[in-house]
Amino acid sequence: MAAPGKVAAFRLPPLPTIGEIIKLFRLKALKQLSQNFLLDMRLTDKIVKQAGELKNAHVCEVGPGPGGMTRSILSAGVEQLLLVEKDARFIPGLQMLSEAAPGKVRIVHGDILTFKMEKAFPKHLKKNWEDEPPDIHIIGNLPFSVSTPLIIKWLENVSKRDGPFTYGRTQMTLTFQKEVGERLTANPGSSQRSRLSIMAQHLCTVENCFIIPGQAFVPKPEVDVAVVHFTPLVQPKIQQPFELVEKVVQSVFQFRRKYCFRGIETLFPENGRLKRTEQLMMTADVDPTLRPFQLSMSQFRNLCNAYRKMCDEDPSLFVFNYREELRQKKTRRNLLGGTGQPEQTEEENQL
Repeated sequence: MAAPGKVAAFRLPPLPTIGEIIKLFRLKALKQLSQNFLLDMRLTDKIVKQAGELKNAHVCEVGPGPGGMTRSILSAGVEQLLLVEKDARFIPGLQMLSEAAPGKVRIVHGDILTFKMEKAFPKHLKKNWEDEPPDIHIIGNLPFSVSTPLIIKWLENVSKRDGPFTYGRTQMTLTFQKEVGERLTANPGSSQRSRLSIMAQHLCTVENCFIIPGQAFVPKPEVDVAVVHFTPLVQPKIQQPFELVEKVVQSVFQFRRKYCFRGIETLFPENGRLKRTEQLMMTADVDPTLRPFQLSMSQFRNLCNAYRKMCDEDPSLFVFNYREELRQKKTRRNLLGGTGQPEQTEEENQL
């Protein structure tokens, strides 16, 4: 019962169940788009609850599909809900939801990877970066095929404070394969520690909220699913451009089973590689015999800062591409009759 003087919570009128919507519009999850439907409203309510207080908030739901999570978001009392759906088959069912919540829902038939999020919400919602997060949330049960490239894109947006983060420190609540969720939140020393761990944790507070068993989805995926919540940090832990951090982190994890200096070597051209690698590791004060997954965030910060200094002294360093160097060497070997070194073949296989 609503407290005296308060407006009663928004309630959707009686609607067909999600299962009935799927039958009505003859919807089928497409394997090539890695689609999986979540039909249990208790679970969609639980995911939406992880986003925090949504009453009168503005929300963008990514890939709503048949609209199970959409109902939970609307029931949380949001002011406005933007739905971005790539698959045209789901639009009629979503329009039915839109009609049941007049003035609250806007549907965009498009790809979230190319959709311009910086114009998605009213300007008056903008907050300064140092302020509390704006009343804007991104929520989505993401197809596995798009989840990693999408979070990398959004982390770059966080770093540059553009896209959905032109409004401030917009929060995100998203689903990933359980293994990806573990990578996003992995601590130093964990076998799941990866490039994704560093890129996410240096820019955001990342929380692995809970695991949804695979059997809760239709069709049942081969893996369980993690619900992960992101809140951008006021100050990133590594204060360098996104592209530079990504290049260093990617290089370190290039050979994740070897000592970290082996990956760091790939930042430098063959001529002077060893000397420059030693210089970088000494300046950063990082033990070259640590494995990539053992490095702490402060060690990655030191490596990025030291590499930035070297790039400032020699701008050609940053544009150096180790893979391109390998390709050119392979081409030369082929031209000379295919006499190559086994070490190169191993590197080419790993890369």
